[in-house]
Amino acid sequence: MLDALEPSAVASLSPGTIARLGIAPGDMVRVATRRGTVELSAARTTGYRTRACFIPFAFVEAAANLLTNPALDPFGKIPEFKFCAAKVERADAVREAAE
Repeated sequence: MLDALEPSAVASLSPGTIARLGIAPGDMVRVATRRGTVELSAARTTGYRTRACFIPFAFVEAAANLLTNPALDPFGKIPEFKFCAAKVERADAVREAAE
């Protein structure tokens, strides 16, 4: 059922973030943190603040939990997988800069 709703991983971005990056929905973006990077397609989503990015954690090809902090809450022992600082940029801009 979930595959029917969202068949592949996407980075949900606000309209302001999409405009700032100069991309369109469906374009590839690179999301990088101190712990790793993933490349996935962008989705335009209202309701998120500009400069916020949401990646579902259920996809192997875009394992969002590998990007976040695995530190445990001292009382509940729950990992801090909910948020972290990340850099989001057009994937093709990263490749062009490397060449």
